[in-house]
Amino acid sequence: MERIRDAFAALGSNKALIPFIVAGDPDYDQSFAIARAILASGADMLEIGFPYSDPLADGPVIQAAALRSLNRGCQLPDCFRLVRDLRSETNKPLIAFTYVNPLMQYGATRFFAELAQAGGDGVIVPDVPLEEAPELARVAADQGIAWIPLVAPTSGEERIQAIAQQARGFVYCVSSLGVTGERSSISTQVESLVQAVKRHTSLPACVGFGVSTPDHVREIAGYADGVIVGSAYVRRIGDAASGDGDAVEMVTRFTESLKDACRA
Repeated sequence: MERIRDAFAALGSNKALIPFIVAGDPDYDQSFAIARAILASGADMLEIGFPYSDPLADGPVIQAAALRSLNRGCQLPDCFRLVRDLRSETNKPLIAFTYVNPLMQYGATRFFAELAQAGGDGVIVPDVPLEEAPELARVAADQGIAWIPLVAPTSGEERIQAIAQQARGFVYCVSSLGVTGERSSISTQVESLVQAVKRHTSLPACVGFGVSTPDHVREIAGYADGVIVGSAYVRRIGDAASGDGDAVEMVTRFTESLKDACRA
């Protein structure tokens, strides 16, 4: 958790860039090389999706990436290995994105212990509702893992307050309803959502879902503490896997353009 706190503190007036990739996509070695390139070219932390066969919060781009990874045999131990291999090279925060089914099948205590041992800092579990989160958040905290909850534009003030008080690391503000995926514009409701979160916690508020371009990042950086970009990265990785470009080169250029947009 301390690495997340320190990363935000070091930014000053700049905003955090938090890319998302899927572990093992299109294979282990390439996902490691892609993650290294993203971190080296300016990302402040990295969100690593642990592939799952029924990713309810994810749109078709990330679903396809999870399928590519699973088809190459990626399992939870491989995801922890990726975190461990990255931790040997970087001190930047590494955040796991998973679903409750694989987490509980593996065992929550075992999952968070192995994530912590690998060098992970936080976890996002989008299909755990507020009412069922306290025990998992406690088990995560016992291992030094930040529980990073999601708030949506439809969350009422009382629910936002309860979610924000449960959070560690930062609060993930969902920019749009529905699943992940690139969007042409960012909802005007998002700034109000961020302001609502900030009324109830001093933790950073970061915006994700649908953030696709440097212009989106620049807009969100005007009111949020960080920007999470997922499908736009994963689409580039998928294009490269299909023979349309070099993934490392593509994510490097994209990260540099997004990082420029995060600067105050």
